Amino acid sequence: MNWQIIADSLPLYKEGIRVTLLLLAISLASSFALSVPLAIARVSSRRWLSRPVWLFTYLLRGTPLLVQLFIIYHGLAQFEAVRESWAWVLLKNAWFCAWLAFTLNSTAYTTEIFAGALRATPPGEIEAARSYGLDGFTLYRRVLLPSALRRALPQYSNEVVGLMHATAIVSTVNLVDITRIARDVYANHLQVTESFGVAAVLYFLLTFTLVGAFRLLERRFLRHLRPEARAELLPIPVIA
Repeated sequence: MNWQIIADSLPLYKEGIRVTLLLLAISLASSFALSVPLAIARVSSRRWLSRPVWLFTYLLRGTPLLVQLFIIYHGLAQFEAVRESWAWVLLKNAWFCAWLAFTLNSTAYTTEIFAGALRATPPGEIEAARSYGLDGFTLYRRVLLPSALRRALPQYSNEVVGLMHATAIVSTVNLVDITRIARDVYANHLQVTESFGVAAVLYFLLTFTLVGAFRLLERRFLRHLRPEARAELLPIPVIA
């Protein structure tokens, strides 16, 4: 183990962490904003509204993220109409293509996660809300969405961690993330442990941090589902 190589490369990894976290943050923010209305459409009883969303999620979840990134970054550039359009200003930028691919892919998975949580809403919650006169958008805003988003936390945390791991592929489109730094360090020194070993440790620390943050959120918003919390809600039998 050559600690000098590791010490000299740490400033480079710092920049790679910044790129990785920035891409993750903006992709998650945009995909979350898109997923909520799409999930509502996905569970709609109107087929003309739910079927296009189903098709979108089916196609995006059925193809690898790396393939989607290559199609957006390399594939669209082959069409002259794209190169001559206003969109070329954005599509020739690696950052935009990576963000677009990650956003679309995460939106597909997150939409299905939220839609599943909406379908799992207990009928009693809906009946109680309607008894108070809530309906339509108000019903979703006040009852269904808050309840569904809380239940979706465990599954959504897996999506966030998986997307963070997937950021490693952006080095293929010349973005300098953690994996790209590891490849450069290896190319300069031909030391696997000092290059990819450090990258593995950094990814582990990021994963540990994200999982810990979601565990805190689950403890806060899902505490009513824990066995001890349910026991407190059970009626205490009265012995005559």
